Amino acid sequence: MELYQLKTFVAIAKEGNLTRAAERVFTSAPAASAQLKALEDELGVRLFERTPRGMSPTAAGRRLLEEAERTLASAMRMQSAADQLRGAAQGVVRFGTVVDPVALRLGSVLVTLAQQHPQVTLQLKQGLSYETLAAVQRGELDCAYVLSDAERLEGFELRRLGVVDLAVGLPLAVAQAHPELTLEQLTDLTWVGTPPSCILRAHLEKLFASAGRDYRQGVTADGESAIRSMVASGMGAGLMRLDQAEQGERQGELVVWNGWRSHTWLCWVAPAGGQRSAAVEAVRGAVFDAWA
Repeated sequence: MELYQLKTFVAIAKEGNLTRAAERVFTSAPAASAQLKALEDELGVRLFERTPRGMSPTAAGRRLLEEAERTLASAMRMQSAADQLRGAAQGVVRFGTVVDPVALRLGSVLVTLAQQHPQVTLQLKQGLSYETLAAVQRGELDCAYVLSDAERLEGFELRRLGVVDLAVGLPLAVAQAHPELTLEQLTDLTWVGTPPSCILRAHLEKLFASAGRDYRQGVTADGESAIRSMVASGMGAGLMRLDQAEQGERQGELVVWNGWRSHTWLCWVAPAGGQRSAAVEAVRGAVFDAWA
């Protein structure tokens, strides 16, 4: 059997859909189907059942999936060890970032890579933290910057790089109408929220809980960077990074409410050490140098 067949097997199991799995391993659906059939023929067992919802692993498929993942991890470790013996790190690293980063220090990371590992290239993809983290977990990204309160993540390295302060931004009209706004009045306002899985949503719910209330779903921003513009347009109060709120206040777009503060963490996340390529190790080193 070939490693690419195992990668296809794992991708189908993770996605539950042949077309999405094919995209994940950069091939066509017919090619992925042929690879799966060849693997099933060689192993002599059926790995998947086709259901109305997609591809579902059989009992044999579920058992062999763990072996396939271990085999692929071992192959990755061997390749990484060989790269390190050659003193070479090369390739494209798919690096996720939070939207509208203020201080990710990517400039320092890029300079270090260019000087020490010129054959490593970063392919950056911006997105919401929870989406980016899920992409790392699915293997669609090699590493990422995310905003998170977590201290650890099973099977992955999660390293806190710096504190990210959070604050409430008010539309100008609201701030002018309520110069002495209380917490209770604040929670009565219309709010611009984020999706339930977003870290900002978790802190917004904590803010409401401190007033003995539950957050009521209202207008939802489709990204962390959209909150500031929606607050500035008068759509409602919003929870955002303090640096974004203060910048908006300086530019006359909104007012920072000083009755509450919270914080989360900017983190770097990647698969655990034995599952990383030499190129990802090079990026890791550059990131940690930048944040030393």
